[in-house]
Amino acid sequence: MMDRLLKVSQFLAWPVATGILLAIVALQYQQLQQFSGLDTAPEAVEAPTNGFNSFSEAIRKASPSVVSINATSVNVESIERATEDGVNFLLGERASLGSGVIASEKGYILTNLHVVDTLFDAFDVEVTLNDGRRKPATVIAWDEENDLAILHINMDNLTPISIGDESTLEVGDIVFAIGYPRNIGQSVSQGIISALNHSPGSSTTIIQTDAAINPGNSGGALIDVEGRLIGINSSIFSESGNFEGIGFATPVSLAIEVLDEMVEQAIEANSGYLGVITGEALNAQSSQLFFGADHIRGMLVESVDDGGAAQRAGIQPGDVITKVEDTLVVDAQNIMLEIRNKKPGDTIDIDIYRDGQILSLPTVLGFGQAIIIEP
Repeated sequence: MMDRLLKVSQFLAWPVATGILLAIVALQYQQLQQFSGLDTAPEAVEAPTNGFNSFSEAIRKASPSVVSINATSVNVESIERATEDGVNFLLGERASLGSGVIASEKGYILTNLHVVDTLFDAFDVEVTLNDGRRKPATVIAWDEENDLAILHINMDNLTPISIGDESTLEVGDIVFAIGYPRNIGQSVSQGIISALNHSPGSSTTIIQTDAAINPGNSGGALIDVEGRLIGINSSIFSESGNFEGIGFATPVSLAIEVLDEMVEQAIEANSGYLGVITGEALNAQSSQLFFGADHIRGMLVESVDDGGAAQRAGIQPGDVITKVEDTLVVDAQNIMLEIRNKKPGDTIDIDIYRDGQILSLPTVLGFGQAIIIEP
C-alpha cells in the first residue's frame, strides 16, 4: 500500500511543480510588461497655444493699418449725336469701393489707381479707418504703369503697417489678404503663395496667391504670418468675374519705392494748404460790428475743412487770422502768398484772435488747392 502511495505521489509531483513554475513565470511576465509599459508610455503633450494654431496676433497687428476707400467715379456713360459734325458725351457717376494701406504716420495711404481713377482726374475720395474714423482724402499722385495711387489724409494717431520683404517668400508660405470686400466691413482671407512670377522685361516679381480677393479687396494688404506687408492686392484672374483662386499682388518693395518717389514729387509740386474759407478783411466798422471793438484786423474764418490743417491746429469758425508767421494779415491774397511759399508737411505759426485773446497755433500744412472767392 505504501509503495503504491509513493508511486502516485511521485507521478503527481512533476505536473504540480511544472504548474507552479509556469505560474511564477506568468506572474513575472506580467510584472515585466507593467514595468515596460511605464518606460514606453507616451509623454504628456501640452495643448497647443495660440502661437501654433492661430494667427490672430498677426491680424491684430496689421488690421488697424488697412482702411476702406469710397470713391466717386465719373466716366462717360453714353454718346449721343448733337449735330452732323458733333457729339455730346453724357457723364455718369458710380460708387467705387476698395481698400488701402496706411504707409506713414504722416497720413500717406497706398492703394490701387483703379480704385480711385476717374475721368478728368476729378477725384472724390473718402477713407474710413478700422476704428470707425472717417475723413476725406486727397489723391496726391498716381502711377498708371503699376496701378498704384497715393492718398493723403489729415489725421492724427495713425498706425502705419510694418513692412516685410517679399524676396524671402517661397511658394507654399502662408499669407493673408486684408481688405473690405463687397462693403461688408474689414475681412481676412487665408491662403498660400501660389507662384512668384517675373514680369516680362522686368526684374519685378508678381506675387500670386490663392487667398480670396473679391471686389473691394483691391488696394488692401497682403501680409505674412508676422503681420508684415508683403504686397498690395491688385487683381484676380477670372473668367466668371468672381474669385477663382488666382489672385495677384504688387510686391511691397515696388510699392514702397513708388510711394517714396511720388510723395517727394507731390511735395515738390504743391504748395502748402491751410483749408479755411474766410470772409472779407476786417476794418474798423466790421470789427466793431462783430466784436464790439474797432481795432481787430485780419480775416474772419467762416468755415474750416473737415480734418484739414486748420481744423487740426485748432482754428475754428469765428476766429480771426491776424498773422501768418511774421506777416500781418490784411487780405486773403496776403494769407495765400505766405502759405504758397511753404510745402505740405511744413509747420507754420498762425496767430488768431478769439474771445479777446491772441493765440499762436502751430499748424502743419496739408495738400489741397487754395481758392480765393471774391465777394
